[in-house]
Amino acid sequence: MLPQEILSLLTLFCVFRASVSVLDEDDDYDLMYVNMDNEIEGPVLGTEETVSCDCQREHTEWDKLFIMLENSQMKENMMLQQMDEILKVDLQTLKTELSQLTSNLAGTFATTIEKVTSHIMSQVEQALVRNTDQAEEAKRLHESEQGKVLEHILLLSHNVSGRLGRLESAWLRRSEAEAQETAFQQDKFSPARGDNLILNSLWKELQQTRAELKASQKWAAQHILPAGCETAILFPMRSKKIFGSVHPSAGMTLHSFTACIWIKVTEALDKTIVFSYGTKLNPYEIQLYLSQESAVLVVGGDQHKLAVKNVVVPGKWIHLCGAWSSENGSASLWVKGELAATASDIANDHTIPDGGIWQLGQEKNGCCVGGGFDEALAFSGKLTGFNMWDRVLSAKEIAVQSGEEACSIRGNIIGWGVTEVLPYGGAQYVS
Repeated sequence: MLPQEILSLLTLFCVFRASVSVLDEDDDYDLMYVNMDNEIEGPVLGTEETVSCDCQREHTEWDKLFIMLENSQMKENMMLQQMDEILKVDLQTLKTELSQLTSNLAGTFATTIEKVTSHIMSQVEQALVRNTDQAEEAKRLHESEQGKVLEHILLLSHNVSGRLGRLESAWLRRSEAEAQETAFQQDKFSPARGDNLILNSLWKELQQTRAELKASQKWAAQHILPAGCETAILFPMRSKKIFGSVHPSAGMTLHSFTACIWIKVTEALDKTIVFSYGTKLNPYEIQLYLSQESAVLVVGGDQHKLAVKNVVVPGKWIHLCGAWSSENGSASLWVKGELAATASDIANDHTIPDGGIWQLGQEKNGCCVGGGFDEALAFSGKLTGFNMWDRVLSAKEIAVQSGEEACSIRGNIIGWGVTEVLPYGGAQYVS
């Protein structure tokens, strides 16, 4: 809308133009001019003829005023149009730059996440592989070495846990820094939200991996078995109701034997039975028992025995072998595959009769119906790899029994994993 003053001027201009047109058509009227001071001038005297109106005559002040108004409006429109075009170009350029920046940031952030994720998972996998390799190695070592290896594995696992903790802290600090750098972009760029989901998922996965590593550490400490054995029998406490019953093939009349077993006793008293074989006539035909820190082999009765001292350590796996021959009554005890004690005149010319009862963790003395078990004699702990042969093994063969493949070798009278061994009471198989 034009101002009121300009409208008034336009009206006056129209009237003036009409008057001029009438004067041009009628020569009887003199041309009159209106000056800028609103004064009306009369006809020019002293001239013989009036100058006719020429289309090319000089513009009046009013013409100039309106021309100036038209030019200013045109310039304003041109400036607005030019400004609009500039804004469109700038907006398009800005949009292109923002799209490129978004792509660059997304690519950089994705690459960073991929590198960090790969590094962390590589560390975790290497730690788990080392842990597994150490566990495999521990199964193949002698018991004296297995304790050290197991301690080393646990220490390594704790070190891995510490490294995971440091990685978690570093990752958290890195995530916080990146979150601060990209806070202003989260409302504009959707990839930032997706990257946050990836970070949260990776964090949960890292926490789960750490929990699984702790669980594997606990399992390795409690369940690792010696010599590649897959199962053991657990005797959770001393009880006259907890024992194992062994059922070898019939016809076991022996003039010699070798019996080997892996044990880990919780506590050894004055007489803690590992295994025993007896008949109604003689409940003490064969026995291997522990007496505090000593291991004792009995053949033919309690008066015929061979002992070796300072070999039993509660809570540690130990491999024991006992061998006997009726010829000259030779007997020997082997600890961890090495000869620990020998004796002669142990039940000379004696024969181990058939028809007896084998027990693990108890002795059945035949004193009464349904048992004759004594809680004070009961074994508590774990045992595995129980094998028996009807001959005396060589030193090399006995050494192999405590080696890394011990549980893959089985006796011809009792073979661990082949001969039926039934647990009773609270005894149970563990792996």
